[in-house]
Amino acid sequence: MAPHTTPSPSPSPSDDESAAAARRDAFHPDLPGHGAGSLPLGARLHHIRADALDGDTAQTGGMRRFAAISGGSVGSERIWMGQTHVAPDTASSNHHHGASETAIHVIKGHPEFVFLDDSGGTPEEIRIRTAPGDYIFVPPYVPHREENPSPDAEAVVVIARSTQEAIVVNLPELYVLGSEPAAERAEG
Repeated sequence: MAPHTTPSPSPSPSDDESAAAARRDAFHPDLPGHGAGSLPLGARLHHIRADALDGDTAQTGGMRRFAAISGGSVGSERIWMGQTHVAPDTASSNHHHGASETAIHVIKGHPEFVFLDDSGGTPEEIRIRTAPGDYIFVPPYVPHREENPSPDAEAVVVIARSTQEAIVVNLPELYVLGSEPAAERAEG
């Protein structure tokens, strides 16, 4: 029977190797002559670290949006992706996202999504209660708001949009898509 031996630990990369790897991060190693920064934005993968999200994006009262993937950050042309944080016991302003389709993935908390539905003949406020792991789809131009009813826990969702930037049109009230808001009727 062979004696029991403890395998040697794998050598850890040196600081120089780690720095070189960081410079190559997301670049194809087999492309000759392409150092960090020399490939066009559309010819490489992009790594956006969690601590590098950009808060300089369209906002709605009651929530905070952070861009990860956008035209400005990575040169995307047809998608925007980021996070939204809703503080405890908070509701966002009413808003829609223009021509953009929006997909939402709940990662923390139990946010609620509110919109008006008139399929029964009378506009009725519909509230969708969610849990971590759930998904929501928001079609273009549909007025809605997000709420976080928790008295002490922040809600966090990941958002993907079919446009390169976060389109946010803040509204004075919810209305059924295709109908005129009361504020616009009063002005007209």
